[in-house]
Amino acid sequence: MEGLWLAALSGLIGGGTLLVGAGVAWFVDIPQRVVAGIMALGAGVLISTLAFELVEEAADDGGLVPTTVGFLGGAILYIVADQLISRPRKRKPVAGVDGDGSANIVARRAGGAGVAGGAGLVIAVGALIDGIPESIVMGLSVLQGGISIPIVAAIAISNFPEGLGSTAALKRGGSSGRYVALLWCGIALVTVVASVLGFVAFQSASPSLIALITTIAAGGLLAMVCNTMIPEAFDEQHALTGLWATIGFLGAFLLHELAG
Repeated sequence: MEGLWLAALSGLIGGGTLLVGAGVAWFVDIPQRVVAGIMALGAGVLISTLAFELVEEAADDGGLVPTTVGFLGGAILYIVADQLISRPRKRKPVAGVDGDGSANIVARRAGGAGVAGGAGLVIAVGALIDGIPESIVMGLSVLQGGISIPIVAAIAISNFPEGLGSTAALKRGGSSGRYVALLWCGIALVTVVASVLGFVAFQSASPSLIALITTIAAGGLLAMVCNTMIPEAFDEQHALTGLWATIGFLGAFLLHELAG
């Protein structure tokens, strides 16, 4: 029973920072340039996490075949979800009807809000896709001797900018507070359930199956970082995006090394 509660606590900590990031973005008027910097920092953390905590350990424990299949599968799953969500939100340019071009300005603003909302939802979908297998991994780690501090800390740190960046974009896109709250509470709840599931249902799972589950998360993470977080950050931070991402990667790597 203690292990069950530890698994639930792992999922709560990991998914709770999604809610914290979402709450900060919704209630605090953060400049978009700061949000972009945090997203770039989070992208570096995510890349480091998937490289050292997910893919490397999956390959060592489960072998290259399940690692490769899971990694590609996670990326494809995210990209398909991205396309399904983004396609209906694309808007065609509207021709100006006023001599001063004011209709075009309104259309561009409306289109910009739609793009922002679409990007926010795509990041949220990425958080869900990688959050489920990540949480299962946290539950599995409890079986190996309690809460894994490096894994839980890395996931919690990387989830904050996901919640922050997604909610900031959803807010710009005109989403309601109720919608945003239900979205992130639902995703956070899924992470807790998935962590408990990882502890209960995969106690006798083979290393290859665990590697497959783990790398689905990693593939979805990398695709989301490349398709959404870094482009969103680069729009505001430009050349500094690479620096912030590097700092995030280095910080997560040092955490991994010191905890290991």
